[in-house]
Amino acid sequence: MDQQSVRDFTNSSNFRTLAFAVLGALALFLLVSAFSEFKSMRYIGSGVTATNTISVNGEGTAYAVPDIATFSVSVRETAKDVATAQKAATEKNNDIVEYLMEAGIEEKDVQTTDYSVNPQYDYSDSACSSGYCPPSNPKLVGYEVSQTLTVKVRDTDKAGDILSGVGTRGAANVSGLSFTIDDEDAINAEAREKAIADAQDKAKQLAKDLDVRLVRIVGFSESGNYPYYGKVMLESSAGRGGAMDAVAPAPQLPVGENKIISNVTVVYEIR
Repeated sequence: MDQQSVRDFTNSSNFRTLAFAVLGALALFLLVSAFSEFKSMRYIGSGVTATNTISVNGEGTAYAVPDIATFSVSVRETAKDVATAQKAATEKNNDIVEYLMEAGIEEKDVQTTDYSVNPQYDYSDSACSSGYCPPSNPKLVGYEVSQTLTVKVRDTDKAGDILSGVGTRGAANVSGLSFTIDDEDAINAEAREKAIADAQDKAKQLAKDLDVRLVRIVGFSESGNYPYYGKVMLESSAGRGGAMDAVAPAPQLPVGENKIISNVTVVYEIR
């Protein structure tokens, strides 16, 4: 074989090798692309909008013993001038806060939720005569200062003693006692899980009744969790004196059990 023939053969071999390499790379690229596309699809046709569907509702309930008691305590003082009323109200409020700290309530669990100063008027000069009442001419007689604290008690066994204690320290009103759960996430998750299981059972039965097959879930919504808290209708007032009975016994406060209800809606594609 002469040199020209050798060069022609070599060039031809190099071309075939290059062509095979290009074709191999292209085939590998197509294979990888097809595999990636296949992995992104749960099954053929999953990208198609579902047209035949059924919708089912599920409800789940979870229970838990409350671990927090919350209540409000208010002080009110009236005087001829704002400064005097504020001073008296502040002294009572500070006394209550000091007692709460001594009782083991953390500072973060005592919050001021209302503070107000209101003028007080006397309307007694507006006398009616022969069925006629002249325009009233109210007389400013003083100011009322009120402050409300919301207290969170993390040891529910102490709630009764603490309620009794704040009543002996100048509280004008104690109200709104309720028992709650500090961390509701786990209870919410339990209620939701039961609601989903309830919806799945209903979907399976409905599919059987309709003689269809459940394909996939195409929609889900939760209409919200509804907590049902234990609540004690407690509302005590000291009347005009501004302080509760000093010897009031600590009330018994059973905490009971709270429940949280979850409602979900699940939409299935059917075939």
